[in-house]
Amino acid sequence: MKHVIVGLVAVAAVGLSAVVVSAKGAKPAATLELSGGSVAAGAGVSWGHGSLTYRGKKYPIVAEGFDVGDVGVTKMSASGKVYNLKKLQDFDGTYTAVAAEGTAGGGVGVLAMRNQHGVRVNLVSTTQGANLALGVDGVKLKLKR
Repeated sequence: MKHVIVGLVAVAAVGLSAVVVSAKGAKPAATLELSGGSVAAGAGVSWGHGSLTYRGKKYPIVAEGFDVGDVGVTKMSASGKVYNLKKLQDFDGTYTAVAAEGTAGGGVGVLAMRNQHGVRVNLVSTTQGANLALGVDGVKLKLKR
């Protein structure tokens, strides 16, 4: 039974992700992998790191501003596709939600966000301890220099 539920969660997450992406019909310019954690006390203080794969090269990135809305320690991982990225410099910015997060259950969610340069990121996230959401001021993603 547990395997069936895990399978349904994965299918639901992929389905939600496909709906968010298919609205534009665009091809992704890059892929994004994130992992991180949070120490929460109501609003939460979050951090993350990962990599952006753009034009065949991996670039390290840092992330801050995810909100877990719970008390405790949370671990998260997310992966997704990046759209409208024409120049590497346009990746840096504050991302805000462009579609409501869909939670498929079991800590799996889908999140679509966009920055001030028009770069759009669609993430499928998994969390342990609480649901992942954008902070009040959005999420800051930037290339690690």
